[in-house]
Amino acid sequence: MGVMTMKELCEYSLQQKKLRARGHRLKHAHDGMCSGLTDVEYNRVVTRQKSTFSKARKFTHNRMWRETHKKFDTKQLNIIVKS
Repeated sequence: MGVMTMKELCEYSLQQKKLRARGHRLKHAHDGMCSGLTDVEYNRVVTRQKSTFSKARKFTHNRMWRETHKKFDTKQLNIIVKS
């Protein structure tokens, strides 16, 4: 590869780009070997859910309620709700 003109260099880079793209396609082509899951395979897959989703509810129903009752009694809470 010697000294080239700008036109030859643009043509060369375009050819190299096409050559790299073709090589990539050939390397990653599976010729139909890969396909989606069947219904049985899909149903066999187990996905775990978030394990901490119920902790916030438990906090608001238990500990927060206890903290509130330490500060206020029931009569005071009723007055707060009405105002």
